[in-house]
Amino acid sequence: MDARTNQMTFAAAGDRLARKNALVLAIAQALAGGNNTVLMATGGIVGSMIAPDKGLATLPISIYVLGLWMGALPVGWLARRYGRRAAFQLGTLCGIGTGLICFTAVLHGSFVLFNIGALVSGFYAAAHMAYRFAAADTASEAFRPKAISWVLIGGIFAGIIGPQVVILTKNQMLPYLFAATYLAQSLLAVIAGGVLMFLDIPVPPRRSAEGEGRPILEIARQPRFIVAVACGVASYSMMNLVMTSAPLAMVMCDHSVTQASLGLQWHVLGMFVPSFITGTLIARFGVERIIATGFALLIAAATINLTGITIWHFWVGLVLLGFGWNFGFIGATVLVAQCHHHNERNRVQAFNDFLVFGSMAIGSFSSGKLLHVAGWGAVNTVVFPTVLAAAALLAWGVWQRRRGVVQGV
Repeated sequence: MDARTNQMTFAAAGDRLARKNALVLAIAQALAGGNNTVLMATGGIVGSMIAPDKGLATLPISIYVLGLWMGALPVGWLARRYGRRAAFQLGTLCGIGTGLICFTAVLHGSFVLFNIGALVSGFYAAAHMAYRFAAADTASEAFRPKAISWVLIGGIFAGIIGPQVVILTKNQMLPYLFAATYLAQSLLAVIAGGVLMFLDIPVPPRRSAEGEGRPILEIARQPRFIVAVACGVASYSMMNLVMTSAPLAMVMCDHSVTQASLGLQWHVLGMFVPSFITGTLIARFGVERIIATGFALLIAAATINLTGITIWHFWVGLVLLGFGWNFGFIGATVLVAQCHHHNERNRVQAFNDFLVFGSMAIGSFSSGKLLHVAGWGAVNTVVFPTVLAAAALLAWGVWQRRRGVVQGV
């Protein structure tokens, strides 16, 4: 009885620390996510103004995703060697640099320099996207889905902060549209870095008592890991494909920059508001059902986007797109956390993000050209086969687990 009591006391103490870390990471997520949302809201518009070819208008968003992909593995390596906080603070420096580089690019009308700023913004995103995994480091297995959801709740405020920064600052340094916006973007990163000073996650030992764990390819061959990656790829790449084109598509359909920014704000709110309940829903109904619900919402969003081009079609479609991403991506994150041992977590998490963000980069690079050549309808049509393929893999994973093929770790 005493041993059981001690175990329960230890778990409770661990979750007190996990709650503190989740709160710190949620606040940092709000600020860091707001920083990146600024680029997402303005990148296509600025690109259409200074790019040598209109078909390259959304290239900065694609370059941002490329940076996100390139940064995934280094962030995992830095976290494993120097600890989560050191890795995240290096990301903060990238966030500060993003605003300063983009500010200079706007002043000089340099499309090349603006894309460099977008690449650095992607590096920052690679760091703050790992906040969700960091929240699970000190959490018990029972609290882990909620810890991940808590961090993503910070995205609710990112969805408000980023677009509002754009709206309030876009005309402050005319004729240089968005110049003041990028200075404010750097300020968000500075404040986020201050918040991260309160993060309390022990630096992992250089040599774990359990060793390095299994080879990454052995882990990657697990049916559950394959399903997790497929669900993450479908949820994130399709959300990004549609979101990348949406602000520019709205402007092309004679909606204002403010309406486009507000549309992105509603989308980001749709991405993160469900986080209040997603962890609880996963615990109650199972992760596979929640991912399947997310896929249904992604398809509903694409269907609405195909039925009209009024501001309400855009806004409702973007909100549903956000909801679908939330259920699909948090669910996929929980699946990844079930595929590795404690001493394997940084490598496996970084490898998962490398695969997911790599697929995003491919989709994002095709988004602007697809919008320019084939139109908004074609962008949304791509959602259907991609999501349905991932849904088929999800069903296969459930079938495999029920047959006893998928083993817990």
